[in-house]
Amino acid sequence: MPEPVSFLENIFERGHVFLTRLSSRWDAHANRRTIVILLLVGTITALSYVYVIQPPESFPVDTLISVQKGQSLAEVAKSLQEAGVVRSASALHVFVKLIGSERNVHAGDYIFKEPRDLFSVARALVVGAFGLEPFRIRIPEGATTKEMAKIFGRLLQRFNSENFLAQSAQQEGYLFPDTYFFLPNITEDAVIQAMRQNFDQHIAALRPEIASSTRSLSDIVIMASLIEREARNSADRRMISGVLWNRIDRGMLLQVDVSFLYTIGKGTFELTNKDLMTDSPYNTYTRKGLPPTAIGSPSLDSLQAAVHPTKSNYLYYLADRNGVTYFSKTYAEHLRKKRLYLGT
Repeated sequence: MPEPVSFLENIFERGHVFLTRLSSRWDAHANRRTIVILLLVGTITALSYVYVIQPPESFPVDTLISVQKGQSLAEVAKSLQEAGVVRSASALHVFVKLIGSERNVHAGDYIFKEPRDLFSVARALVVGAFGLEPFRIRIPEGATTKEMAKIFGRLLQRFNSENFLAQSAQQEGYLFPDTYFFLPNITEDAVIQAMRQNFDQHIAALRPEIASSTRSLSDIVIMASLIEREARNSADRRMISGVLWNRIDRGMLLQVDVSFLYTIGKGTFELTNKDLMTDSPYNTYTRKGLPPTAIGSPSLDSLQAAVHPTKSNYLYYLADRNGVTYFSKTYAEHLRKKRLYLGT
């Protein structure tokens, strides 16, 4: 018969073994659960990290994004999140501080040609990689300020066509037609200044001759704008210039059709008798002299033609539907050529 103490010790020993085994099983189960939880947390964290740094689906490609001077990093980050540049303002705040500091953020206009991840956006802010590249913009010869406003408004994101037209109201004919390279954030005033400066540079060589003539710069620019629309080549420009100056010097009506393009948008072969009687200061069929302003921006060749007209006794001209120009000294001769070449 076993001793009571030995019996109890045996019971406790067996119980301890059982509890130890149970505890081990419990610990193993708990460890596995902890590992699973940690893996899940890690996976979620990794996926969240990947999600946060990736560009939003609505990333504003080729859109000007402004960072205002004096904005805090928190304000900048919030505005970029609202603009769809980054997914998380907080994450951008952290990234900027990791690679630089709040004071390193460069104010200005940014443009991204393709979606950028969070790190790339943060780096752009810190190093001032604005991404701005000039647009190549061609303004055709003879273009009006209204036509220019449409061209600039289509290509420049911040361009306000109404402001441009208001500021250029007295500049018709003085904004030189040319190919320009403008940054997308250029202001309307800066565009006007650049184009007017270009005009001044081109007209500089002609100023002494204009000053010594009986014509004002305004008259030359207006005449050149008519010539630009009326003629297709240099020879015709100088001939037509001579005819129009002859008519002005004789007190005759200019009777040019191109001024109607400026006022009612109709060309020579679209005009009606009613159109020819339209009450307008630009109607050279009813008003003597030059129109009150230019009807577009003349080329240098047209400006030169206005200053250096071909001397002749011609008072009339017409162009057929192929653009060939015929000149006449008398009205009777003009009518004959009109019937011959235009069938009217």
